[in-house]
Amino acid sequence: MKIATYNVNGVNGRLPVLLRWLAEARPDVVCLQELKAPQEKFPEKAIRDLGYDVIWHGQKSWNGVAMLSRVGEIHETRRGLPGDPDASQSRYIEAAVNGVLIGGLYLPNGNPRPGPKFEYKLRWFDKLIEHAAELLESGVPVMLAGDFNVMPTERDVYKPERWLDDALFAPEVRAAFSRLTDQGWTDALRAMHPDETIYTFWDYFRNAYRRDAGLRIDHLLLSPTLADRLVDAQVDRHVRGWEKTSDHAPVWVELGDKPKRKRAARPTKQPG
Repeated sequence: MKIATYNVNGVNGRLPVLLRWLAEARPDVVCLQELKAPQEKFPEKAIRDLGYDVIWHGQKSWNGVAMLSRVGEIHETRRGLPGDPDASQSRYIEAAVNGVLIGGLYLPNGNPRPGPKFEYKLRWFDKLIEHAAELLESGVPVMLAGDFNVMPTERDVYKPERWLDDALFAPEVRAAFSRLTDQGWTDALRAMHPDETIYTFWDYFRNAYRRDAGLRIDHLLLSPTLADRLVDAQVDRHVRGWEKTSDHAPVWVELGDKPKRKRAARPTKQPG
């Protein structure tokens, strides 16, 4: 099963790009962020015409998340993060699809730092960590997918020295991401590319995409049972080069139907 996350940066304005990518990549399940559309303005018909079931949580002008599936019905389990400090913001949607529970999220940006937006980001992150722990305790296969607005390490940001005061690279935010993954989540993209410089976002300014001056802020986190099924994880970075595209590229994982076989330990050679 191929599961993707994609911050579309305006689902209606970027609809041709989204539909082109869906037709090309044919992901089984997709989490979208930054719809920037109220509930009644979501382009449901265009997406269903491609063979996808879809649910969405819209908001006028800002935020907004959705989930698409072409491998079975989407069974929504939650809309909004439990204990969200500002429930008026559409940032979280959760559903079971084809045997996997998926939380699609758009974590607050948090700039400027310091300030109320940064404090909201930290509070939202704390609530996500609490909910993520409960999801792991459930024992079901779970994935958290979306735009986390955090670069976990210096390897995940072009020229990290320029980002020291930014909310996406703040020590408190990176520490929160570590607290989250330390629960037992696997960062799928980094697991498949442990030593590579790999980005998911390139700003529109200063020719960032062509210079590869990017950030890795879109993540797919897998519970232990899903991590055992991880086959591949990639960024469709060429999509960022399309005309009128988002400043993010789609990120996806491929999961096998069964856990990968682990090599049996070699028997210890006995002296003699």
